[in-house]
Amino acid sequence: MPPGASAALVEALATGGAITGLRVRRFVPLARGPLGERLITVDQTNTSVVVGERVVVKWMRPVATPDRAPDLLAHLAAANFTRTPTPYAAVYRDEPDGGLAAVVTGFLPDAADGWDWCVDALLHQLDGGPPADLAGDLGALAAELHCALATPSEAIPAPVAVSHRDWAADGLAVLDQARRLVAAADDEDARWFTARVPRLAADIWRSREVDRAYVIQPHGDLHVGQVLRWRGGLAVTDFDGNPTLAAAAGGTLTEPAARDVAQLRTSLLHVGQIANRRTEGRHRPAVADWCRRGVDDLLAAYLRTLHERGMAHLFDERLLRPFEVEQECRELCYAARFLPRWRYAPMGVLRSWYD
Repeated sequence: MPPGASAALVEALATGGAITGLRVRRFVPLARGPLGERLITVDQTNTSVVVGERVVVKWMRPVATPDRAPDLLAHLAAANFTRTPTPYAAVYRDEPDGGLAAVVTGFLPDAADGWDWCVDALLHQLDGGPPADLAGDLGALAAELHCALATPSEAIPAPVAVSHRDWAADGLAVLDQARRLVAAADDEDARWFTARVPRLAADIWRSREVDRAYVIQPHGDLHVGQVLRWRGGLAVTDFDGNPTLAAAAGGTLTEPAARDVAQLRTSLLHVGQIANRRTEGRHRPAVADWCRRGVDDLLAAYLRTLHERGMAHLFDERLLRPFEVEQECRELCYAARFLPRWRYAPMGVLRSWYD
C-alpha cells in the first residue's frame, strides 16, 4: 500500500468524504486527528499501518474465504463489548466481487501481544520475580467475549444455535493429517507420535458423547497472541479466524464455545514450552506446575464469568479435552506446512499428556 493511503482513508472516514474505488461499512464514528503514518513491522499475514498513533488500518490480502471479521466487529460494537480495539469501519473493494480491502480500528498504546507479555511474565517468575498469575484474567476475558457473541444484535439477530455435528469425525481427520505430516520427518518425535495415535484418537472420540451442542460464531483463532495487554488492561483482537478451521462450503463458521477455550488453554501450555526452551529446561518442574495451575485457573474464571452472566449453557466441558487434542494436532500440521521450528511446542504439550 503506497505511503499516504492509510492517512487518506482515515481522513475520508472522519470527514465523510468519498473514497475512490472503495465502499465503506461504518461501525463507530471516527473523529479527525493527526495523520502521520507508521508501519507495524512485526511478521503478520496482512499489512497494518498506525495513523496518528490513534488508528490502525489493516490492509487485507485477497482471500477466497468469506470475510467474517466485519460482521463480528459490528455485532460486538452493538453488544457494547469494549475489550477489543474500537472498530471504526470495514472497507471493501468497489467492484462486482469486491472483497474486504481493509479494517480500521483503534490503536492501543503500549500494547504487547500474549506471546510477549505472557512469556515475559513467566520468565520473570522463574527468575525470582512476582507470580505470573495471568490465567484467570484470560479466562474471564474469553467468557466476556463469548457472552457478547451470544447476545442478539442487528448484525447477528440469532447468534446461538443448536448443532448435532459429528465433532469426532472432524478431529479424527485432523489427527490423520498430523500423523502423515509428522511421520514424514522420520525422527524420534515422529516415532513417538505414531505410537500414540490410538490414544489420541480415543480422546478425540470422546466428543461423540455430545450429540447436541450450542454453537456461536466464535473468535475462531483464540490464542494468547490475540490478547493484547495495554495501558487500559487486556483486549482481544484479530477476528479474521483460523484458515484451518474454515466453515463448510463457504458458510458461516459456528462452533461450540469450547473450541475457543481449548485453543486458549493449549496456547497457555505453549507459553510454558517457550519458557522451557528459553531457559534450556532449567525450570521444568516449576513450569509444569505453572501450566497445570494456569489451565485450571483459566477454566475456573471462564466458567464463573459465564455463570454470573447467565450464559453457562454455552459451554459443554465434555468437548474440552477432545478439542484440546485436536488443537495440538492442528498445531503439528501448521508446523509441518509452514513453520517447522514450532513443532517443539505442541509436541512438548502432547508428551506431557501421553508420556
